[in-house]
Amino acid sequence: MTSAPARLRHALSNGEFFLAPGLFDMITARLAQAQGFAFGYASGYWLTASAYGLPDAGIATYSQMLERIETLVRTVPGMAIIADADTGYGGLINVRHTMLGYARAGVAALQLEDQEFPKRCGHSQGKRVVPTGDMVARIRVAVEARDGKDGPLIIARSDARAMEGMDAMLRRLEAYAAAGADILFPEALTTEAEMAHVAARLPGPAMMNMADGGHTPILPAATLQAMGFAGAIFPAMTALAAAAANERALKGLFETGTSLNEGVELYSFARMCSLLGFDEVYAQDARWAAFNQP
Repeated sequence: MTSAPARLRHALSNGEFFLAPGLFDMITARLAQAQGFAFGYASGYWLTASAYGLPDAGIATYSQMLERIETLVRTVPGMAIIADADTGYGGLINVRHTMLGYARAGVAALQLEDQEFPKRCGHSQGKRVVPTGDMVARIRVAVEARDGKDGPLIIARSDARAMEGMDAMLRRLEAYAAAGADILFPEALTTEAEMAHVAARLPGPAMMNMADGGHTPILPAATLQAMGFAGAIFPAMTALAAAAANERALKGLFETGTSLNEGVELYSFARMCSLLGFDEVYAQDARWAAFNQP
């Protein structure tokens, strides 16, 4: 099997739109892989929420995020994981350490953003960005730290649209591309017109964040590709769908005292066991049964 970075590079060079759902836990990751997704997105917001119940406000540490990403990559080795790395979790030495750790974990790409540390969710209030030169330095350090051209791709995200305006954000992204970023990520655009304008102006491959509940209109992959984007992440969809389903099921249990309620669909337990690998466990049990006899 080719490496995860090689698979993403192949998609970019061949004009194949990469579509990456958010994988907020390992069951969701297994489901996405079974559905046939080639790419997945490791969101700082949702992996932090699912593991620790904390907001995406720079509270989770590099070590905590790395542990979740390592587990995710091991769980679905056939998927190429695009991993959120926030601001690099500190200064430039932290950016280097983050690139080295994420590369060892086997991610396809590492996403850095131009917010101040500690950062905020890109679709929340209170964001602040660093000077362009500071983000350029982050990118250059990450480029130097990765294993030549074979290491993870570098995604440069700019949150400057809300604070500095569209033209300033575009100038930033141009500088990030010149510094070595492989994919550009304009965050929190607010209209389809803005999205089309940005896609036409950027000097390299760009991706769009389809964050359900955020500031950006949700568009189909085909529409985004026609605009000129190379890929898109849907980081929130799976977690929000799961939360809605769980809320409905828990409400029914609380009100009726049973899990069997109208409008509550439960995933097959037999399919879940198969999804998680129990078929292999049972096969091993059968294979070695003779050695377990008294």
